[in-house]
Amino acid sequence: MPVLYRKYRPQSWSEVVGQDEIVNTLKESAKLKRLSHAYLFSGSRGTGKTTTARIFARSVETADEDIYEIDAASNRGIDDIRELREHVSVLPFTSPYKVYIIDEVHMLSKDAWNALLKTLEEPPKHVIFILATTELDKVPDTIVSRCQTFTFRRPNREVIRKHVLDVATKEGLKLDPGAADLIAMLGDGSFRDALGTLEKVIATSKDVKLTREEVEAITGAPKASLVNAYIGALLKKDCDKALEALAQADRSGLSINTLATLILEKARFILLLANSASARPDIEKRFSPDDFAFVEEMAKTKALTPAILEMLLGAVEGINRARIGILPLEMVSVMVCG
Repeated sequence: MPVLYRKYRPQSWSEVVGQDEIVNTLKESAKLKRLSHAYLFSGSRGTGKTTTARIFARSVETADEDIYEIDAASNRGIDDIRELREHVSVLPFTSPYKVYIIDEVHMLSKDAWNALLKTLEEPPKHVIFILATTELDKVPDTIVSRCQTFTFRRPNREVIRKHVLDVATKEGLKLDPGAADLIAMLGDGSFRDALGTLEKVIATSKDVKLTREEVEAITGAPKASLVNAYIGALLKKDCDKALEALAQADRSGLSINTLATLILEKARFILLLANSASARPDIEKRFSPDDFAFVEEMAKTKALTPAILEMLLGAVEGINRARIGILPLEMVSVMVCG
């Protein structure tokens, strides 16, 4: 099976998801031939920086043979940049421009930066540089000031969820809503990571229907039943059962961060459903029927208050600071049930 993120990598502006402002600006710039000699794309992994760079290069009529991709992580020295400087002076084969896409550009050495700066200051007219980085703070100001800069935003979970569902449909698969939502959450703002998770699930599934339970089994994410057991006990103020659910998660070696996020998000949907009838359609499509039935049941009790949600939010934020990861959730349990 082809790697999904490569198979479904956007090939045109219309296929780029979640970066509308950047797409519109670059598309118009290419159309009007108002081009800069250097661009700097920054943003977290999997947000489409190099993909957008390739589309932009083709939009200015650059053939594949005149597009050069360089990984600065493995070509970071001054000798590499000196070789690049010699190469840029040569005219394109068949295109108006030669486009150099330098990925992970923050990995360049100090001497390499200085050498690249000289090229950016006086570039040949037929050359366009597109620098891409996940760590903008490591790019020297002298380089940034000579580039048009674009910051790629992390796509929100809903955008990734829809993308995952779309890819699954194109692959002839039926992905249940709970599975799509969990994959989107685990993607952590990266299309590439989300599709990587989907690919793992597809590889182990015995049929065309992919369930949340399969995603949980493959990724080690906490089961919905465990999250529900904790929330149900918390709202019934059954401290013993709430703490036992947490202990079970801890014994299983599950990610406490992921567990806490799932608890917080489900609690949020319970609160929203309890207070807004119009929120129901959007909430329902995120869950399997059984899981939504639980959310609806908890919403009807009106037991989940903003104060409880605020405590859960504090627990999520405190996990990374706690020496014992599960402790913030245990403290919330005692405070709510006490």
